[in-house]
Amino acid sequence: MLGTALVAGGLLGLSSAQAEEVVAEGIDSEEAVLRIVQLAGGLEHPWGIAELPDGRFLVTERAGRMAMIDGGEITHLEGVPEVAVNGQGGLLDVTLHHAYADGEERLYFSYSKPGDGGTVSALARARLDGEALVDVEELFEQDRYSQPGRHYGSRLAWLPDGSLLMTVGDRGVEPERSQDAGDHAGSVLRLTETGGVPDDNPFVDDDSALDEIYSIGNRNIQGFAVDANGAIWASEHGPLGGDELNLIEAGENYGWPTVSRGVDYGTREPIGEDSHPDMQDARYIYADRFAPSGLAQVDSEAFAAWQGNLLAGGLRSEQLKRLVMEDGEVAHREIVLDGEIGRIREVHQGSDGYVYLLTDSGDGGLYRLEPDA
Repeated sequence: MLGTALVAGGLLGLSSAQAEEVVAEGIDSEEAVLRIVQLAGGLEHPWGIAELPDGRFLVTERAGRMAMIDGGEITHLEGVPEVAVNGQGGLLDVTLHHAYADGEERLYFSYSKPGDGGTVSALARARLDGEALVDVEELFEQDRYSQPGRHYGSRLAWLPDGSLLMTVGDRGVEPERSQDAGDHAGSVLRLTETGGVPDDNPFVDDDSALDEIYSIGNRNIQGFAVDANGAIWASEHGPLGGDELNLIEAGENYGWPTVSRGVDYGTREPIGEDSHPDMQDARYIYADRFAPSGLAQVDSEAFAAWQGNLLAGGLRSEQLKRLVMEDGEVAHREIVLDGEIGRIREVHQGSDGYVYLLTDSGDGGLYRLEPDA
């Protein structure tokens, strides 16, 4: 069944063209001079990005559409399943199978799924056939439907062993769900490529926990990256302040809502403790109200001075931050962008070594960050 947003905006494969446009240049960072080029506009709250081997991009739009971007031309794909477009929910992340270029030509995407009792975070896979998704197959849905609109998480990342990680937010109404290993809310999941449970998941022998869970105590992870050494880094929304960078490890508890450096939206009172001996401390607390979304490690020769750094996108802050990592800690940080393109939803290093950014608005865009020669 096609989602209503897709029927309204993309069923006929309508396309538009846009020439590349330099929107900012001469941006001085500590290690380079940069420029920003807009590749596409008119995207409705774009959320996730995947790059096909031929250089085209797939971009999800929260409203329920998946766009294929080829140069400046945008085509909306048929075959997207029904999604629940409500608040923060909709069509969310997308990634290619880790062996896509070697013949495993499936793409994976996450979304908020409607059903009795509200919505859940769900995962599906499909094949790309021309301008349509075919062989769409749902692989996973979280265990409990609840009130729609908030904290779906839904970032996807592959581990070196071929297992797939998926984040699930706490769903925004009952934060304590994040402390229950018998509930998928507020966790990182580890799945097989078919949506099953890897035999070595940390809770498979615990009858009180769900087998898919890899970590708990996560409020709402929307920045997610597996680095060159296989370490899992996550940018996680705090409440009012207290946004975190966490190093995710198997079976660990990251504290929410028992531990938080943020405060309650209404009362402005602290939530929980600063630390707890049985829970993992954040590796870094983002300053002010950063509102993180999108995270990527740089290993590109195009940004030689940034090798091994993390780039973190910010929504409310409209910032791109560069985090210099040493021994698993943030040794230095730099604000690379500060309002030049708006709310940054996703950060992606392309096959060409440049950095690609999605902006979150009703008229969002795809941008390329590159050295200003």
